[in-house]
Amino acid sequence: MTALVLALTAGAVIGLALGALGGGGSVLAVPALIYLLGFSPVGATTASLVIVTLTSVTALVAHARDGHVRWRAGLLFAAAGIVPAMLGGALAARVPAVVLTAAFAVVAGAAAVRMLRTRPPADAAVTVRPGRAAAAGAGLGAVTGVLGVGGGFLAVPALVSVLGLRMREAVGTSLLVITVNSLAALATRAGTVERLDWTVVGPFVGAAILGAWDGKRLSAKVSGHTLQRTFAVVLLAVAVFMLVDAAL
Repeated sequence: MTALVLALTAGAVIGLALGALGGGGSVLAVPALIYLLGFSPVGATTASLVIVTLTSVTALVAHARDGHVRWRAGLLFAAAGIVPAMLGGALAARVPAVVLTAAFAVVAGAAAVRMLRTRPPADAAVTVRPGRAAAAGAGLGAVTGVLGVGGGFLAVPALVSVLGLRMREAVGTSLLVITVNSLAALATRAGTVERLDWTVVGPFVGAAILGAWDGKRLSAKVSGHTLQRTFAVVLLAVAVFMLVDAAL
């Protein structure tokens, strides 16, 4: 019963983050699964991909309906990241758990610091740059495969800083990138998915999907700059915690 309550609570929080911020789901799901629900690092990264993929699809539909998805930029990111995500997924099983945790924390912390130092651009229209989008997408795919994350916590700052998308468009578009990258990474982890504890993962997914809808409504009421800073602070806090834990 305790595990069920924790799964429902963590799922709701992660869904809220994905719906409102377009990322942060995996970076919150992985430590929640490890520290609250007793998953191994490999099991947690695989389960987080399942959770975030299903939740991202739900949130993507809502953002697309409001016109906040830049399909061209998102598809460029996603297409460039498919092969790196699959290669990274194959490599992940060979990475020691402590190294995986530390790498996860460093990447999340770097993304948080970058977002804290970057203000969202003005609401003027921007031109998508295919070369830069493809390069960033390949990097995001590799991180998704190795660390078992959807990549939204990197996709949002990349879409804002590299391509100059408005924050709400970056949030919506990142959900497309998350979905494709996560599916590609899961394709290389098919052998571990069936060993997941679905009595925990199932309720986690259900609560996350419901939370994503609430997060979408929240994003319509909060300014882009506030969303960006909130996203960054959450990432930084999680990164510090995991880095300290890995060092102990």
